[in-house]
Amino acid sequence: MRTVIGIVAISIAMVLGVSAQEMNPMVGGAAMFKTKNIVENAVNSKDHTTLVAAVKAAGLVDTLMGAGPFTVFAPTNAAFDMLPAGTVDTLLKPENKAMLTKVLTYHVVAGNWDSKAIAKTIKKGGGKAELTTVSGGKLWASMDGDNLVLTDEKGGRSTVTIANVRQSNGIIHVVDSVLMPE
Repeated sequence: MRTVIGIVAISIAMVLGVSAQEMNPMVGGAAMFKTKNIVENAVNSKDHTTLVAAVKAAGLVDTLMGAGPFTVFAPTNAAFDMLPAGTVDTLLKPENKAMLTKVLTYHVVAGNWDSKAIAKTIKKGGGKAELTTVSGGKLWASMDGDNLVLTDEKGGRSTVTIANVRQSNGIIHVVDSVLMPE
């Protein structure tokens, strides 16, 4: 079904004179529009309801609706579900807002880093690229075959499952696990 939808979307785009490169992938069953900002698009993804709730609890909605540009490595609900039991509930408590903010901003890099730019930096770095997050932490990007992989400060790894979801104020890469700062 997903393949059929993709083929139909590409066919429509070709009829309208839009190249496949200009199209955004579907995320969480929803169309992502380049004319909308990160938050406006994320709220429509059924795969990112935990992330959206966390962004709201941390008070980061206005920031991520700002001009940017931002590159967001967006964990799915399934990624949050892989955390130890109770972790998300604990982070969402008002008294843990600073910790939640640190975890969320650890998933954001200033600038507009599409997969091509990240791959170029990885190649230039001899197989690894260091990215500084908005929280001030470090992420290391590398390739595992054709997959873009991020390694966090604790040694955890996250794979980009959907790359280059363009927004009016940046770009989102969907990731399969939550990255954790030191």
